[in-house]
Amino acid sequence: MRKILAFTFVMALVAALSSYLVWTEQRPVAHYLSDLRVTLAVNEGEPADRGNLLGIQPELFPADYQSLERLHLKLAAYLQNARDQGLVNDKTVVVLPEHIGTWLMLKGEKNEVYQALHAKEAMNWLSASNPFLFARAWISATGDNRTEDAYLRMKAAAMARDYQALFGGLAKEFGVTLVAGSITLPNPRVEQEQLVIGQGALYNASLVFNPNGLPVGQPQRQLYPIYDERGFIEPGDENIVNVVDTPAGRLGVLVGSDSWYPDNYRKLNAQGAQLIAVPAFVLGRDTWDRPWRGFKSVSTPPEISLKPEELSEGEAWRRLTLISQQPVSQATAGMSVFLRGQFWDLGTAGHSFLSNNGHVNADGESRGARLLNVWL
Repeated sequence: MRKILAFTFVMALVAALSSYLVWTEQRPVAHYLSDLRVTLAVNEGEPADRGNLLGIQPELFPADYQSLERLHLKLAAYLQNARDQGLVNDKTVVVLPEHIGTWLMLKGEKNEVYQALHAKEAMNWLSASNPFLFARAWISATGDNRTEDAYLRMKAAAMARDYQALFGGLAKEFGVTLVAGSITLPNPRVEQEQLVIGQGALYNASLVFNPNGLPVGQPQRQLYPIYDERGFIEPGDENIVNVVDTPAGRLGVLVGSDSWYPDNYRKLNAQGAQLIAVPAFVLGRDTWDRPWRGFKSVSTPPEISLKPEELSEGEAWRRLTLISQQPVSQATAGMSVFLRGQFWDLGTAGHSFLSNNGHVNADGESRGARLLNVWL
């Protein structure tokens, strides 16, 4: 009798495991209607032959990442709208927001991931439907928060390929220089014109693509990750602040609140940066209007006198981002572009703004996709 019960239990276990493995391979695609509308919120200056900085503040949702085709449809629609308004030419530098590439971890997932109400629930579905990838990533995780590290690491190789295919493809399709926001990957670097990953820690990094769709220089790693991310994202080498040549001038990229540190601008000045792009991301639906909590890393520049809670988050961003505020920055123009949308119960905030010869012009609206443009 015991043998029969044991055999029955083993067979039931095998059947359950087989069903689970079959379930993990199923990836039905749900119908999804993308909102392709975008508003030109800021348009400063007059067209000339020096080009322009064009910021795209997209409104994105988890389902936009179900396939590259779906995400391309939305981003290409924004760029086509800009082209139709005469804002795209062969000297245009397009700036996308921070972490727009990080969410490529959601590509090709089950509908339960996109339909979840809470981020924790979505991540549980993500790991449950990719058990072997998640287990391998968890074992090789290096961050203090192994679970968050594993979520980002488990699809890293595919994410790097998708990032270059999508954003390099958009740069080539529209003939622009494109600052492709940022993506979180293990030890990202460019080898033989391809973005590749390595072993070790995760970095939040931004890559620029030229009008031929090829990477320009090496990824700019974030130097000072915020507190909430330091458990799984490693700070980059603070001595490495890259400047690349574009048809519109020499361009520097500062990821997120790296733009708050005066020393970074001095490093860009030393390399002749004329333009500065800041891909940015602020978590929390109402964070922009709430009291500023202070610097988001362990390091506070000695020359900064602002104190926490004496101004709002949004005011702090505009005060601390020192683009074209001489003598700290000698760049003529720059732009901070934020990721907007709704990722489960994780709200987003941030109003994109640009600076031209020391004058700041901000988008005051919080809903919908936005375009910001400054002629150089």
